Amino acid sequence: MSEGSLEAPIRHPIAWQEPDFYDEAKLDEELRRVFDICHGCRRCFNLCDSFPRLFDLIDDAETGELDSVDSKDFKPIADACTLCDMCFMVKCPYVPPHEFNLDFPHLMLRYRAIEHKKGSVPFTAKQLTKTDRNGEIASKVAGLANWAGKCGNLVTRPIMESTLGIHKKAVLPPFAALPFSERTNQPEINEAAPAFGRKAVLYATCFANYNNPQIGEAAQAVLAKNGVETEVVYPRCCGMPQLEQGDIEAVAESAKTTAADLAPWIEKGYDIIALVPSCALMLKFEWPLIVTDDENVKKLSAATFDVTEYIVSIAKNNGMVDGLGALEGGVTVHISCHSRAQNMGQKAAEMLRLIPDLDLTVIERCSGHGGSWGIMKENFDVGIKVGKPVARKAGDAESKYILSECPLARDHIVQGIDMLEKPTGGIESVQHPIELIARAYDL
Repeated sequence: MSEGSLEAPIRHPIAWQEPDFYDEAKLDEELRRVFDICHGCRRCFNLCDSFPRLFDLIDDAETGELDSVDSKDFKPIADACTLCDMCFMVKCPYVPPHEFNLDFPHLMLRYRAIEHKKGSVPFTAKQLTKTDRNGEIASKVAGLANWAGKCGNLVTRPIMESTLGIHKKAVLPPFAALPFSERTNQPEINEAAPAFGRKAVLYATCFANYNNPQIGEAAQAVLAKNGVETEVVYPRCCGMPQLEQGDIEAVAESAKTTAADLAPWIEKGYDIIALVPSCALMLKFEWPLIVTDDENVKKLSAATFDVTEYIVSIAKNNGMVDGLGALEGGVTVHISCHSRAQNMGQKAAEMLRLIPDLDLTVIERCSGHGGSWGIMKENFDVGIKVGKPVARKAGDAESKYILSECPLARDHIVQGIDMLEKPTGGIESVQHPIELIARAYDL
């Protein structure tokens, strides 16, 4: 048996339709097998709060080993997992094809799937995952919704904390009055561009659609300038919020129906571009592991690109149109966990280096946000603690622009800087790297 695998990690399909997947005794057996290996290794001690909780639990036990730990005490370990995939992708030496066959994030997913099947997920928490419904409603009353969600609102935020479990200090994304999928301003395609002839669907994602359409508009403008014809398509959410709660059946349904909706575009030669990395990760990797026998899901996985990945592919394979101008003030870019989990390299940094004379700081470490996980009352302080090294480095860089491929992580980092009592007043409101490319093109 080898100490650690030097081969590329592989992932097995998620056996969520098999009865054994929900057998609590067999889950406990697998948890103990994996936790005992993690206890002996401890390489992931600084990734997130799951591992310190696990190691403290064992160290404080009567024997100092897993045999004297009660299984009911495993819940805080699973609760702390953000499904970021970093332990699987960058730290663990025992992932498959190693014979130990560890997949910690998917084991935590199994734990949550059993909780979900037992009805342990609170009603209010389930409502927060209905991003399309919530986005549609909030966009119609955007002014009121944004007032209610603003940090420091002493009327609404304490009520949201007590009823919805959203921490009153957590920064919440504003809602746009007009979703991206309803905007009709199509930029003119540059037929003289080297990449002219390429066609792509912009899968808007719930965030770019309802919260920050500027991400989509920037992507569309940059692609049009570089000759790429685009269509905005947004059938529904990718299901990442449901995955976080273990509702795998809902994710599978979203995968099958969305893949069927996008299949005609792929048949017509369109690439699929996801505007947020969590959604790209779902379409590329998670959906094929959940819905293993659907040809549309397989084709969609092969046709999907993250937006930064797609721009870099144009630069390398076709050539970018001239006109990118220098930007003053410096840029700090955070490489999000779900970008890293796509195993595509630092595409945001590669893309930003296309801007001439750019003063660029790159941070590749978890921000601590974890999507909807980081805004919850029981997780917010932990998320700030996990993200403190990122916030400190970003604050020390004193850049005019702080960006992340994950817009929620970006805002969490800026809030972390503010909580370190470092100045944030000069930071521009730009969230995503593609917005800065559009600005450099003066679009």
